Amino acid sequence: MRYLPLTADDRAEMMKIIGAKSVDDFYGDVPASARLKGPVAGLPNHQGELQVERHMTKLAAKNRAASDGPFFVGCGAYKHHIPASVDHIIQRSEFLTTYTPYQPEIAQGTLQTMFEFQTQVAALTGMEVANASMYDGSTACAEAAVMACRVTKRNTVVMSGGLHPHHADTTRTLCEAAGIKVIQLAPAVDGELELAKAVNDEAACVIAQSPNVFGTLTDLTPVGDAAHAKGALLVTVFTEVVSLGLVKTPGEMAADIAVGEGQSIGVPLGFGGPYVGLFTCRSKFLRQMPGRLCGETLDADGKRGFVLTLSTREQHIRRDKATSNICTNSGLCMLAFTAHMTLLGDKGLTHLATLNHEAACDLADALGAVKGVKVLTTRYFNEIAFETTKPADQVVAALEKHDVIGGVRASRLFPGAGLDNVVVAAATECATAEDIKAYAAALAQVLA
Repeated sequence: MRYLPLTADDRAEMMKIIGAKSVDDFYGDVPASARLKGPVAGLPNHQGELQVERHMTKLAAKNRAASDGPFFVGCGAYKHHIPASVDHIIQRSEFLTTYTPYQPEIAQGTLQTMFEFQTQVAALTGMEVANASMYDGSTACAEAAVMACRVTKRNTVVMSGGLHPHHADTTRTLCEAAGIKVIQLAPAVDGELELAKAVNDEAACVIAQSPNVFGTLTDLTPVGDAAHAKGALLVTVFTEVVSLGLVKTPGEMAADIAVGEGQSIGVPLGFGGPYVGLFTCRSKFLRQMPGRLCGETLDADGKRGFVLTLSTREQHIRRDKATSNICTNSGLCMLAFTAHMTLLGDKGLTHLATLNHEAACDLADALGAVKGVKVLTTRYFNEIAFETTKPADQVVAALEKHDVIGGVRASRLFPGAGLDNVVVAAATECATAEDIKAYAAALAQVLA
């Protein structure tokens, strides 16, 4: 049965009961300057369902999907191949249990997925414990900052200039609300080790990213050593989780907290989300970790089972007394991550990571051979930054006319930082030799 809106008489009766003279009374707290004086300009009046579907279909047709041609966008969201089996697995009824798994007796499918996910993430990062996912990488980073302040009883956070701006902005917003001071270094293609000099006696943590937003890989061990010498924590960030198939893990770099974005495994780009945040830490900080934690137990009959554990009810109900206000997770994305990771296995992930690095090497070689291009990133996984003789916004727009989506201009991420001619491009296993050849040829024409 289709939904039918209330009649005018129904609405009048409802407003009479609650004491409202008109619908405008509901917006009394919104400043008059922020209210529209009439209908939104350019939008038609109400239409039938068929007309709306046709209109929205035409709008959607203007989108260019990542698989429609050569695509080299990265900067925190990556085009990877997702096996068709992943979509089939996540629709299995075993996993489609109750949304909120407080009742373990009817949520074993969801709870076991959480447990397996945590196990995978801890193994991937080389860390001791992981939670059952966050909203995305940026909120995980923000939660790591305030958690570090709780652990150290300090009130200052130092962030690298290579930290993804979305992560930095989200962290800054949460820290401002919590009264935490934030210090961020200037943007730098290769500047993570500068954090070792910036840490001081007031710092609760230093936040470093590898590979950073420009694609630069850095062994963060010296940063961790400098932080620990001052009594601060090392928080490591990654936006390309596939890199962990080849590079040194956060655990191997003595990270205290490691967070990142898990979108690259099992989760499509989807024009902006939803994604899945990964959060891990040392076991001694377990009680301060935000979000959900799933544990393994035995039921009354001695059978293996799973339950939410080690998080207080304040985290989910008495929010004013909670250590964190994140009390849900990206459950479907988490399930897709777990399914894809299970299909890959250790060898599969290493092979996938190798393909990514090889594609990036081919891309760097091809673009570096183009007149007017200087590759800036010298240690990379699957992403590089390069500088051209023309403004990056013009270059990216011109490449699009050649049917090549060439990457992200750095000035979009760091306006006013003097990076107007810098482009950040990523090459995953989905970038074919033909795609890379087409990119180099198009770029040569654009810069000619």
